[in-house]
Amino acid sequence: MAGLARDARQEGYFHIGRLIDEWAVGDIRFARDGERLLGAFAGAALVAVGGMTIEPAMREALRMRRFYVRPGMRGRGVGRMLALALLDHARLFCRCVTVHAGNDGAMKFWESLGFRPVKQDSYTHVLELRG
Repeated sequence: MAGLARDARQEGYFHIGRLIDEWAVGDIRFARDGERLLGAFAGAALVAVGGMTIEPAMREALRMRRFYVRPGMRGRGVGRMLALALLDHARLFCRCVTVHAGNDGAMKFWESLGFRPVKQDSYTHVLELRG
């Protein structure tokens, strides 16, 4: 995970370092109902990570978080596969999923999966899983 955090930090993203820190102190362990943390590997190398936690700003919702794909693995379907696996899991637990897209590329990615932009303080996009 340290290599993934280093790559993210070099791009100016600090959320993977926060994931490591939060896990180490027990703040977030992805252990509550519906929560999940997944990784994608190429051989033995961790190339992507993504998690789902309870969304505190909305009832019956989960939040996609700590999502990152190494630059060399982008455009190969790894992020899509990881996101879809998390969304399939979420369907069992909630009615919608939120995400905070930090840049234009992330916005396009989440919107390609059906997320719609919203104006909220804690998240930028929402995906309705069931009415």
